[in-house]
Formats: sequence, structure tokens, C-alpha cells
Amino acid sequence: MNALDTPGAIVQHAYTVADIEDAALRETRACGIGPWFLRGPFTPPDARYRGEPSRATFTLARAFLGPVMVELIQQHDDEPSVFRERPLGFHHWATMPQDFDAELDRLHAEGFQTAFEDVLPTGARVTYVDTQPSLPGMLELVERTPDQLASYGRIHAASIDWNGEDPLREG
Repeated sequence: MNALDTPGAIVQHAYTVADIEDAALRETRACGIGPWFLRGPFTPPDARYRGEPSRATFTLARAFLGPVMVELIQQHDDEPSVFRERPLGFHHWATMPQDFDAELDRLHAEGFQTAFEDVLPTGARVTYVDTQPSLPGMLELVERTPDQLASYGRIHAASIDWNGEDPLREG
């Protein structure tokens, strides 16, 4: 069982880093996390940052440590983004709520604002909600779709009984 099996559970802890490959390899050496699946550099074509189109370019590295994903994010430019707001260190938690729209509405009703939104390659929506000053980071909502669950599931499956070989992979 992993966090993906429980709607609304924290499925991810995310951190911004200066050098994604170096950071991923340090995490592997220190904590045994891996393998890491790298995606990027890419500029999300439909991203919006605080209501405006975003042209920032990122690389992501994702891996599971036990039941929860760890995500590393490197921004490659100086464009405004949620990652420039909280550079280098803990950035956000992610959840996959059963009802994406209801959870987003609930957070908005609590007074939290959308900071970033996009559509992932799987077609799932993603929204970062600025939960400060109530929490020490943002909260990312990832739409719970079969394709998105399968995408994260493949990364999780690779971590089970991983022998430490090939720690950095495309994907």
C-alpha cells in the first residue's frame, strides 16, 4: 500500500534545488531514495502563475521513498513562478483528492488563493494553493485520474526492491 491508494493523503513532499542531478544523487546516497525519474527541461504550455501566463522552465526529478513521493524542482530561468517565491528548500506537499473541484473550492473558502495551475502530460489538472501563513509551504492538488495514478504508480513500482543501479532515469 502507498499514499496513492488513499484519496486526499499526502502523496508528495517537494523541494526546490539549484542542481537537480546533484541533489537527486545526494538524496540517493544519504537516504537510499531512487530511482529518480527526470522530466525536463520543459516550459508548461498552459501554465498560469497568479492568474497570468507563465513561461518559466523547469526540470523535475521524482522518486518514492516508501509510500510517499519526493519531488525535486529546478527552475532554469529568472521568470516569475511559485518556485521563485520559495527558492531552495521545502516547497510544497501534494495531495490527490477524491473530488478535485470540491477540495479547491474548500481551500478557496478558507481564504487561500491559487498560485499556479496547469495541465499535466497525462491530462490531469494541477493547482498550487498558497497556504501561507497557515502552513510552511504550499499545497498542490493533483487531479486523481486513472492516467495520473498510473504515471505515479510506475515511479512507485520502480522503487520497490530497487538495487541502487541506474539512479537517474528519463521519464
